[in-house]
This record gives sequence, structure tokens and C-alpha cells, in this order.
Amino acid sequence: MTERTRPTLDPLRTAARQAGSIAELLDVMWEQDRDAPPPYIPVSQLRVMYIVDRENGLRMRALNRLLGAAPPSVSRLVDRLQALGFVERRPCPDSRREITLSLTETGRKHLARIRERRDQLLVQALAGMPSQQRTALTEALAGLQQALVDQPMLRLAPEDAPPVSLARDTARSA
Repeated sequence: MTERTRPTLDPLRTAARQAGSIAELLDVMWEQDRDAPPPYIPVSQLRVMYIVDRENGLRMRALNRLLGAAPPSVSRLVDRLQALGFVERRPCPDSRREITLSLTETGRKHLARIRERRDQLLVQALAGMPSQQRTALTEALAGLQQALVDQPMLRLAPEDAPPVSLARDTARSA
């Protein structure tokens, strides 16, 4: 984490490295959280749940593209989530050759429990910060979230878009 204090780096690169370091720490914290609600969901499957939650009715082809993974690998991830009762596959309403994905009520509830547990862990960490820093962090994170959402790689191509996008409010944590 020495990157954040080195003045020789470009400010954009410094911010990017700091954000990356935080993402890495959060990944480690989430993986080490032994109090997470069962069943344990690996990060790869959680990514699928986050994406499907954000884009209800997502086509499998779009999920493959968003994950940057081969169709058989993504299909296996979805199979596991479907076996847990978290995701359901449905025929695409406008193409018999395609499948759409939705979270089940059970999947939504499980994701809500995971998010609540993560919120608890973050509240503990944030409680140690001065309030001015928390306020600045909240504003900065909202800006970073919007900048990430605006990235072309996170947007669906028109042919991949679900019939009705239920994208979540950008103020809500993904």
C-alpha cells in the first residue's frame, strides 16, 4: 500500500492502485469471513448472482460476454446456482434458441444476507475513521461506482440486453 504515499506516480495511477488494493483486501476479507450465511458460494458464483441480480432476464450469451468466459464454464456456474435454487433458466421470449436467467426469491434472500453481513464488516472498519473521511469516501465511492458502470465492458450490447432492464439504483452497492 505504499503506492498511495508515493508522490512520483501519476495521480490517476495512484488512485487506481489504491482502489485496486482496497478491492484485493475486500476479496480477502470476504473469503475469510467464516460467519457468512451458508451455503458457501464461491466468488465466481457470487459474480454471476450479482450480474443476474442487476440485469434480471439476462441472456446466457450476455453473461458469457460480461464474465469473459467460455460458454461451458459459465453454464457450469449457472448449473451449480440452479442446483442450490438461487437461479432459474427460462426460454427467451423472443428467441427459442436462447435462455434467460433470473434470481429466484431464495437467491435474492441469500444475496441480501451476504450483503448484510458484508455491510456489518464494513461498518466495523468504517467506524474507526473520522466522519469527514467517511463523508469524503462516500462521495468518492459514488463517483467511482458511476465511472465503473459507465465503462463499455460493463454495459450490455443492445442485442444482449434483456427485454426490460431492472438495473439497480447506482447508489446501491453492487
